[in-house]
Amino acid sequence: MRALVTGVGGFVGPYLVDALARETGVEVVGLCRHPVSGRGYTPIVADLLDREPVMRAVREVAPTHVFHLAAQSSVAASFADASGTLTNNLAAQANLLDACRALPEPPRVLVVGSAEEYGLVRPEEAPLTEAQPFRPTSPYAVSKVAQDLLGWQYFHSYGLSVVRVRPFSHAGPGQSDQFVIAAFARQIAEIEAGRRPPVVRVGNLEARRDFLDVRDVARAHVLALTRGMPGAVYNIGSGVAVRIGDALDALLRLARVPVTVEPDPARLRPSDVPLLVADSRALGAATGWRPEIAFEETLAATLAWWRLRVALREEGP
Repeated sequence: MRALVTGVGGFVGPYLVDALARETGVEVVGLCRHPVSGRGYTPIVADLLDREPVMRAVREVAPTHVFHLAAQSSVAASFADASGTLTNNLAAQANLLDACRALPEPPRVLVVGSAEEYGLVRPEEAPLTEAQPFRPTSPYAVSKVAQDLLGWQYFHSYGLSVVRVRPFSHAGPGQSDQFVIAAFARQIAEIEAGRRPPVVRVGNLEARRDFLDVRDVARAHVLALTRGMPGAVYNIGSGVAVRIGDALDALLRLARVPVTVEPDPARLRPSDVPLLVADSRALGAATGWRPEIAFEETLAATLAWWRLRVALREEGP
């Protein structure tokens, strides 16, 4: 296997590289917008929005498998820049898919969507299968629906071996604090270090999400592309809905100092999805995947990572 990973410097990228390293005989190339350094892969620089460099880079690598992780992934940022999110996520994927189908031996391609594609879900519809209608409630979600459908179109029109996945919420060390678990963990770590008042500021705590550890998600990506059926789409989730407030309570039990909680209107979205929980039986049946890492372990690891980050900032110049 010669694997090309886009977005290799993002949150999931390093974990995917680690998951690939556990496979036998895998060469990994990371496609980056800017020069980066990382272990386990060879970097190659190209901006996915610049068609010709992407065509050259993919031709040079000649991958057998492509994992397309690169995207603007923040729901909040998509409300601030809807057109930028849509352009970035859809145009980048179109350039990549064109480059892949132009190869003499086109690769298998993983298109990474999102549970946000499902959007407004009625309680009786949960847990969600892959047949659930799309009702996206953010520009980010719309962009992921478009990526999802574009992947299907390239499979149908050109015979490109595209496998699509829709991962539900995932967390772990290294995640940006634009995402809820990391946002809570960072605030707690900074409170413990005396860098902010002992108050965690929060948005909507009533939403319920299906959380996975990022390592389980990375493993699912590898299995979906290597064992899944081209043209198919697979949910990646635990099947358990966790109230955001309960996740916060679990983190607060790990805090080393007393902490209070206050609502912050700035952290509320113009539109939020009350419930997202997955039915991932199709992925399990096709690949044997199942989640292995407990949510409590993910929370503890995320908080430990933010404690280290805060400590390193204090020791810096």
